[in-house]
Amino acid sequence: MDIKLWREILYPYEMAVDELTLKLNNIIKECHATGEYSPIEMVTGRVKKVSSILEKCQKKNIALNNVTQKVEDIAGIRIICQFVEDIERVAKMLESRMDITVIHAKDYVKNMKPSGYRSYHMIVEYPVETLKGLQRVKVEIQIRTLAMNFWATIEHSLQYKYRSNMPEHIRERLSAASQAIISLDSEMSSIREEIMDSQNSFRIKANIVAEILNLIQNLYKVANKREIVKIQDEFYRVYKQGDIPTLEHFLRELDVIAEGYRAQGCDSHDF
Repeated sequence: MDIKLWREILYPYEMAVDELTLKLNNIIKECHATGEYSPIEMVTGRVKKVSSILEKCQKKNIALNNVTQKVEDIAGIRIICQFVEDIERVAKMLESRMDITVIHAKDYVKNMKPSGYRSYHMIVEYPVETLKGLQRVKVEIQIRTLAMNFWATIEHSLQYKYRSNMPEHIRERLSAASQAIISLDSEMSSIREEIMDSQNSFRIKANIVAEILNLIQNLYKVANKREIVKIQDEFYRVYKQGDIPTLEHFLRELDVIAEGYRAQGCDSHDF
């Protein structure tokens, strides 16, 4: 294959990664905006380097003119969840999307690899609009918890270092670490509701504070400066108390003041 063709071959995969990463991150934003829990904690994406593709083709005895048909992980998306329970929920979410066609999936969470590796893998087909028209490209999506991702990252680095000759004592310690990861995920699941409640309370409080600061910013443009100083002092006093009901009450009172100055609709920066 002509080296010059690699950029042309890989560009649709780059488009797929960029678009899917954006769409999945928007799910996180939408959940936060509506006060819902997001089963997706974070999303990353990458396109394999040419050197990695060549290495895989050599290892799997794949002809270069069959790269796009035979190599399914040229484009990769990694979805990180907080809890094991979120993995299945995210997988079902992806399966129901109109812009994704699932080709096949492998559940290494329920069926852990001998090495201790755990993750949920999906190979999907995703359409991108190129200058040459619609092109459907394969994308590998990995779904795992934060703890699983930590273990897999370390294991991948060691595999790269030792290639196929990892010392047995390192394998044993990795296996032990994998069992620890299973225990950690299980422990986090047992207090899942408490963690979610705490995170939800934090988001609610952050949203209330942002609304209060926006209103104060708007009032700066129209209200008496002495009154603004009093409002600020009262806000700091209320904020120190830290409870949501008190902040909500302060916001309602501030909204009445802002309405009197017609300051709610003034342009202001988000905090």
